[in-house]
Amino acid sequence: MTPVIAVANQKGGVGKTTTAINVAAGLSLLGKRVLLVDLDPQANSSISFIDASSIGLSIYDLLTDSSITVSECTLATSVDGLFVLPSRISLAKVEAKLIGEFDAPFRLKDRIDPVRHNYDFVIVDTPPTLGLITVNALVASSHLIIPIQSSYFALEGTEDLLETVEKVKQRPNPNLQVLGVVITLHDKRTTLARDIYRQICGVFGDKVFDTVISKSVRLEESPAYKEPIFTFAPTSTGANEYAKLCQEVIARV
Repeated sequence: MTPVIAVANQKGGVGKTTTAINVAAGLSLLGKRVLLVDLDPQANSSISFIDASSIGLSIYDLLTDSSITVSECTLATSVDGLFVLPSRISLAKVEAKLIGEFDAPFRLKDRIDPVRHNYDFVIVDTPPTLGLITVNALVASSHLIIPIQSSYFALEGTEDLLETVEKVKQRPNPNLQVLGVVITLHDKRTTLARDIYRQICGVFGDKVFDTVISKSVRLEESPAYKEPIFTFAPTSTGANEYAKLCQEVIARV
């Protein structure tokens, strides 16, 4: 089965979307056919590759209308082999729309499963919450990547995320597994960052990816130019690190 990898952490500002878009693009550049599913109402993953004006049907329509198919919503990007299932701000209303529906946590899984075989990887970007949207991502996914910022409050809220993962594994998705933890926004020059790195490794052990993503202006700039780091700044540290992370993802999957 095609791996479906959710990138999740309910803590905002941890490099979650940066990781989702660059892992998706990096896998595509390795010759893989990739679908990037944007489950964040802010739609940052979508607009990192396509103009907001070109988005017609979105993930909101797919989750709320059973007559709409994935192919009707999916858009090609400028990266060969990379496709985006885009989001819009209307996705913020989806929880209210689905509340009380018996299949609410399974909506994404039910829509994605029939088309998984069309791709080598499906990457799911999630919002910075642990609500119904993120639960949909976890139920639909085979693997989870957890980005954790190299900062003093790095592990804050991680326990809640892992508790949610365990609940999902108990019932709707027993096959869900943590693929790895990626340390992001890391500044190896500071003593604090090195201490936090050791702390995260102490908690997650061999689940921590060998690749650490450094704090980088280039990584922050690239989405504004609708490019992944690999084409925006191909010789940058960020491009090199995400290329290595993609190799680790393939090896672990």
